[in-house]
Amino acid sequence: MTDPSKDPLLRITDLAIDYRSGRREWTPAVRGAGLHVEPGEFVSLVGESGSGKTTLVQGALGLLPAAARICGGSIAYSGVDVTGWNDRRMALVRGNYVGFIPQDPNTSLNPVKKIGQQVIEAVRFNEPEAGNAAQHMEAALESLRTAGLKDAERVFHQYPHELSGGMKQRALIAIALAGKPKIIVADEPTSALDVTVQKVILDHLVRLREELGIGILLVTHDLGVALDRSDRILVMRNGEIVEEGPVHQVLENSADDYTRRLLDAAPARHTGRLRPTSGARPDPATASAVLRAHALTKTYHLRGRGQRRELRALDGADLIVRKGTTHAIVGESGAGKSTLASILVRFTTADSGTVHVGDRELTGLRRGQLREIRRDLQFVFQNPFTSLDPRFTVGKIIAEPLRAFGVATGKARVVELLEAVALDESYLHRLPSQLSGGQRQRVAIARALALNPEILVLDEAVSALDVSVQAQILQLLVDLQAGLGLSYVFVTHDLGVVRLIGDDVTVMKDGAVVETGPVEQVFGSPRHDHTRELLEAIPGVRLAVAR
Repeated sequence: MTDPSKDPLLRITDLAIDYRSGRREWTPAVRGAGLHVEPGEFVSLVGESGSGKTTLVQGALGLLPAAARICGGSIAYSGVDVTGWNDRRMALVRGNYVGFIPQDPNTSLNPVKKIGQQVIEAVRFNEPEAGNAAQHMEAALESLRTAGLKDAERVFHQYPHELSGGMKQRALIAIALAGKPKIIVADEPTSALDVTVQKVILDHLVRLREELGIGILLVTHDLGVALDRSDRILVMRNGEIVEEGPVHQVLENSADDYTRRLLDAAPARHTGRLRPTSGARPDPATASAVLRAHALTKTYHLRGRGQRRELRALDGADLIVRKGTTHAIVGESGAGKSTLASILVRFTTADSGTVHVGDRELTGLRRGQLREIRRDLQFVFQNPFTSLDPRFTVGKIIAEPLRAFGVATGKARVVELLEAVALDESYLHRLPSQLSGGQRQRVAIARALALNPEILVLDEAVSALDVSVQAQILQLLVDLQAGLGLSYVFVTHDLGVVRLIGDDVTVMKDGAVVETGPVEQVFGSPRHDHTRELLEAIPGVRLAVAR
């Protein structure tokens, strides 16, 4: 490599990438994109799903799929043009010059190999002639320590499934660091992590930049994270870079309409609750209880390696949901949020405790009796793509609960439900694969509304959506609540979203409720250390200040 003081660590110039969409047809995915990363610089590439940011990064790393091609522009590392290099030559760049941290550690780590073995493989690949087995092991342990894993010796001998999400992501960082790279490319490394774990990972990337002078290129759809951590921001849309500049410039003097829309849609830009576009909600202070849960417990009995152990998923949890309001349940992964939500709708049976919908007690009901409760109590899942039958049209999906309960399934009712979620009749005959993520979630909500329920339980219903689509769905939920008098139980790890739609909030940790009350009270004067920890980890501080 040439003298790094004269050239940036990575420079992409006028890059164009096409995807094959037919035997002879090519569709543009990236057009004229350019960026550069200097030593010790933290640069973020921001854009919604389909904007081309991952394709751009794959092109820079030589990891494009067979159906894609680079048809213009150049890619250079420290002044060396690698645009035409084959996979064997690019493999020499990946690892010992550029370290790559992929999005999902669950699919990126080998489940049948111990963590240490996988890091050692990276060490050997990048330094095949150097050291013996003991030296390779020590180098792997040092990479694990540098990645922020304090108990590196224990993690070295564990399998991926024995680690938390944050520890697995740090193991990927260790693998990326094994070749002593000059630049790290991280593709959505925190999108699946809780806010506190996300903070730990981002803090560590910042330390690597400061202590080792490593350049960081972060690819993300979370504008709050990007603005909170970066030196410079690039915004990508439809395969093109539409905005670039230092954080303060993007915040205070954005030149692009799309960037301004992303800024306006970010939860950190809003401190008050969203208002319905029409209609009015009841006063939460005078609303009666529509759902009550008391002293719920749930213990799972786990087996593995000839041993049995107990996992206390819920430990005496209480919850009160007021009519026409939104009660948010927040906490880290493993806090018990989803278990509680599942028990509320009787997908899971509690070991003890009670759940009342109005004056009806759910926990002792038999299947036939429970079926009638389903009319008033519906569930919206996190991932709309896996919760919608891929073989059914939108019309059939929405009509399915009506048929199941013997309700007339005329086209007019289905169209009415579609219009309630701001979709028109043209969507009736489409399949889920022909919809965007936001459109799929709208269809899932329309299906949940089919039986005119009183209560919707939404489990991370917007966590997988881009920020602008998320804003649309949140506004839709607020409007539906005002128009139909719905009550929501909203499970989330995003406290920024809670500020937008929540009336009450329950904070959970290790299966127990540690704090509950009105959102303004809990967020304004948190009583529990864990609540304060969650609030302090919210990204987008600069974004909120620059409203």
